Amino acid sequence: WHTIPNSGRINASNPCSEYLSIDDSACNLSSLNLMKFRREDGEFDVQAFSHAVDTMFLAQEICVGYSSYPTPQIDANAKAYRQLGLGYANLGALLMARGLPYDSDEGRAYAAAITGLMTGRAYRKSAEVAHRMGPFEGYRRNAAAMIGVIAKHRAAVGNIQHTDSVPEDLLTGARQAWDDALDLGEVHGYRNAQATVLAPTGTISFMMDCDTTGVEPDFSLVKSKKLVGGGEITIVNKTVPMALEKLGYAPREVDEIVAFIDERNTVVGAPSVKSEHFPVFDCAIGDRAIHYMGHVKMMGAVQPFISGAISKTVNLPEEATVEDVSQLLIEAWQLGVKAIAIYRDNCKVAQPLSGSADKSLAPLLALAPVVPVVQPKRRRVPEDRIEVGRKFKVGEYEGYIHVGLFEDGTPGDIFVDIAKEGTTLAGLMNSFMISVSLGLQYGVPLEVYVSKFSHMRFEPSGLTNDADIRVAKSIVDYIFRWMGKKFLTTDQQEEAGILSPEVKARLAQAYATLESGQAPVEYDAPPPGQTALFNAWEDAVECARCGGRMVRTGSCYTCRDCGTNTGCS
Repeated sequence: WHTIPNSGRINASNPCSEYLSIDDSACNLSSLNLMKFRREDGEFDVQAFSHAVDTMFLAQEICVGYSSYPTPQIDANAKAYRQLGLGYANLGALLMARGLPYDSDEGRAYAAAITGLMTGRAYRKSAEVAHRMGPFEGYRRNAAAMIGVIAKHRAAVGNIQHTDSVPEDLLTGARQAWDDALDLGEVHGYRNAQATVLAPTGTISFMMDCDTTGVEPDFSLVKSKKLVGGGEITIVNKTVPMALEKLGYAPREVDEIVAFIDERNTVVGAPSVKSEHFPVFDCAIGDRAIHYMGHVKMMGAVQPFISGAISKTVNLPEEATVEDVSQLLIEAWQLGVKAIAIYRDNCKVAQPLSGSADKSLAPLLALAPVVPVVQPKRRRVPEDRIEVGRKFKVGEYEGYIHVGLFEDGTPGDIFVDIAKEGTTLAGLMNSFMISVSLGLQYGVPLEVYVSKFSHMRFEPSGLTNDADIRVAKSIVDYIFRWMGKKFLTTDQQEEAGILSPEVKARLAQAYATLESGQAPVEYDAPPPGQTALFNAWEDAVECARCGGRMVRTGSCYTCRDCGTNTGCS
């Protein structure tokens, strides 16, 4: 089925595996939404679909000459062979709306006829363009091979089985399209070395308002939709009512069944639904998931009418064995499938889509010990508590810090009075401090707050009235650096990066007075395995350019915000 074997062998495919051709070539892709060609009476509009194929294919052909390509070799081959990849999406929805099970001979025959019509019309249009513009550059040395491939496609239309379920106009249209494609091609040649592929359409299908992608069946009877303003709603696939109507259910019955599916996500047990109609609503996942061989058989049904290949993942259950995979590959090869991707459920740590938990694990889960979830408990500050307070000044702003202590002397709540009551600044500060107080009472370590909120830079900022904290980058910066200085150990302050030069100088002087052999100063060691909250850095001066915090680089300081250096490199 290689249309240009004299120009090179097919060594590989594109990443999605639908495009198979010579090396350093390109394929211009497009897809049609099959549900858009479903008439109000439920039948497929053959004439409209044929016209759309002609128009889209011609547009793709025109784009070849106006496109740019990443390398000179790809540019040359793309224009010499002009491969195109027209395809479709929403096949699964179309079959369900028609009342045909995806995994059925009737469904496969219907899909084969539509695919045959599409590719036949595409090659017909390619021959018509060749009549006006000439065949593609590499056609002459591959003419016999390409005519032979077109003849195989034409013969495959006559080999479609179970055509009783295919409308006469659709089957006749497909046969006529291939007759014209072969007759015109023998006279004029073809403008394009390839015409069609079946791409995954994973992204564009959403833009095209499709329920299903590519050649895939419906994923689930109920889908979830996230709302712009927040929240989520569940929607029963709009093809379900169409299918029920096609199958002859009354409007009242349709409403009852849709309501049942919306609640249960299954058609089994729904009122009035006949058991013989269950397969129509089989999906990729769920209680009535389509067997993986059903996917392969659908690929085999449409493959004879595709120039390239089909990009589709065949999902296997978690219990699938090596023998199952081997048999699947053999079956796909026997059906003439050119490319296939296999995914075994739960074979990766994380996967984009997953179904319900495996029921076979239920006995094991029942025996597993239930580990209770420890909920944090609030530790309230006594009503008669000891408080620590301080009057502070940051720039031109003055305020008061009030810290209520637990019985063990650790902080349990904090309030800050600044500006007048009712102002925006006072309201924001009160709200923030209530949140911090609740965190302290529910067990959030103070050092976490200190490490996160120290050195935050925004106005108001400036000089303070604190000898240990000369400059504050914001009121929040001062509050938490003061809290750290007041309630954290020296090592914790060092980890949080708030140990000021003044405090370090006093510590250095104290250490220098120790006599040789004296016991070291005791301090609270961190718990085993605890990591530092921050990498230790020098609490350097404020940047003269932007006011940001400077860190030591060698013997100088560099601003972490604007990059200003104090003079050395």
